Amino acid sequence: MTKILVVDDEPQILRALRINLTARHYEVAVAADGSSALREAAERHPDLIVLDLGLPDIDGIDVIHGLRGWTRTPIVVLSGRAGNQDKIDALDAGADDYVTKPFGLEEFLARIRAVSRRAAIHEAELASIQIGERVVDVVGKTVSGGIRLTPTEWHILEILLRNPGKLIPQRYLLTEVWGSRHVKETHYLRQYMAQLRKKLERDPVHPVHLITEPGMGYRFVP
Repeated sequence: MTKILVVDDEPQILRALRINLTARHYEVAVAADGSSALREAAERHPDLIVLDLGLPDIDGIDVIHGLRGWTRTPIVVLSGRAGNQDKIDALDAGADDYVTKPFGLEEFLARIRAVSRRAAIHEAELASIQIGERVVDVVGKTVSGGIRLTPTEWHILEILLRNPGKLIPQRYLLTEVWGSRHVKETHYLRQYMAQLRKKLERDPVHPVHLITEPGMGYRFVP
């Protein structure tokens, strides 16, 4: 059953979406403001988030930024803001689709299905990633050849593999894995990246997949 978190400060919309989504066999949680949305997302790990932008405490764009700091869960914006710039801002922040109010229920449900399909395809791709002689399954948390990774190694590797070709800054990795108090502890990353290369690269001394960008961060090259 797909878990959906619906975030909106209008009680009638929350009620209508909960009823209609539940009737279609989705598991539904609701939140009426941005703070509750971030807390619910962290606790429930939904498969998809429906998000209003005009929330009473935190603007929806900031909620998207907050979510994208740690999760790739699909986000469908459902908002009364119909301006092009609002749509651009939401999509640039990391939203996957944008539906304006008032909206047709069937079209909205079709958008949810489409976004869910794209997310499923992406997850399937993460189940078979070649690194040297090893096949990594990010979803199943396995590596071929009986190679075992520690939880910290998995955390670092998953961030890199979910962003192929992109430079991931040192500060971002340190914050995501160890917390904001450790943003200067770059030796942590050097040690763990060395361990990952020993386990995954054909030639750890001359890696071709887990690349260091000196002074900036790290990059996964497929």
